[in-house]
Amino acid sequence: MLTIKTKYFNELTTKELYNLLQLRNEVFIVEQDCVYQDIDGKDQKALHVLGYKNENLIAYTRVFEAGDYFKEASIGRVVVAKNERQHKYGYKIMKASIEAVEDNFKENKIVISAQTYLKKFYNNLGFIETGKEYLEDGIPHKKMVKNK
Repeated sequence: MLTIKTKYFNELTTKELYNLLQLRNEVFIVEQDCVYQDIDGKDQKALHVLGYKNENLIAYTRVFEAGDYFKEASIGRVVVAKNERQHKYGYKIMKASIEAVEDNFKENKIVISAQTYLKKFYNNLGFIETGKEYLEDGIPHKKMVKNK
């Protein structure tokens, strides 16, 4: 069971901020062996979607209103703890993130910069790839769009 909390940056507790940065670091920097600047100055504009299992943060995304990251509303930093991926929490955190965009920003077009190997996962959520593959922090990505 995944419990979802949605908070703006100034609503996050110090512990929540620490835990989300720790989870992002575990997956994006250590597991994927990718040295990049995760703390990019954009968290302050984001709406943070946190997924808890037994009070432990195991899934996370950050969502942006149109114009705050891309021209369109967007979802990024999609992450699920490695030892929890078999439970399909990625779908649950993404569905909650899509709802957060629709409910908070009244947007029905969402853009993501998806790691290419996750294309099918995002296709299953209604995202369609657009444009050519590109490298972002040394990892192949595709721009993907979901229209309601």
